[in-house]
Amino acid sequence: MSSAALRLVLFDVDGTLVDSQGDIVASMAAAFQAVGAGAPARAAVLGIVGLSLEAAMQRLLPAADAATHAQMVQAYKDSYVALRAAKGAASSPLYPGARAVLAQLAQQPNVLLGVATGKSRRGLEALFDSHDLRGFFVTTQVTDHHPSKPHPSMVLQAMAETGVGPDDTVVVGDTTFDMDMARAAGARGIAVSWGYHPLRALGAANHVIDDFAQLPPLLDQIWSK
Repeated sequence: MSSAALRLVLFDVDGTLVDSQGDIVASMAAAFQAVGAGAPARAAVLGIVGLSLEAAMQRLLPAADAATHAQMVQAYKDSYVALRAAKGAASSPLYPGARAVLAQLAQQPNVLLGVATGKSRRGLEALFDSHDLRGFFVTTQVTDHHPSKPHPSMVLQAMAETGVGPDDTVVVGDTTFDMDMARAAGARGIAVSWGYHPLRALGAANHVIDDFAQLPPLLDQIWSK
């Protein structure tokens, strides 16, 4: 990068680093089945990816009460854990180029990498283990300790932990929740075109990339100004 100032790159996980849509859709179907409700359409399920599970259930089945939503959350978690145990790393494969770009950015002394995800701590740790990703990230923000996206809490906490200001922070994600979260925190949003929300929904993004290889030169361009 062009200066010694510390920079922070925060990555969303589902739909950005890994393709977990198969298990997400299957687990949401299990959640609805557990309460005797018909499963929502695939597009509706992918539309809530990035939200906390509690917020997702409230959006997908708004007429249900809190106890029903809690039952659905538990059924979803049970299904997801079972699928992950059965399939291992294949449960949520990395998108092409993800590991190479993480390694490239992690080698730059003034670039810090982090995660801001709708996953739980347990889910994120399991993903890190399955893909050997632990060494890349210095800050990891999960829904256990924050309001659901698009609230800026995750980004603000990551900046506080790393000492990096909003002008030197970017959020890389695939959903409108990620882009709105970045904007609310005063950071830049970089949308990926391969994720779960259509590009037309990502109007809050400052930039869009179609391939992971485009990320390092885009960051150079952003931070050279």
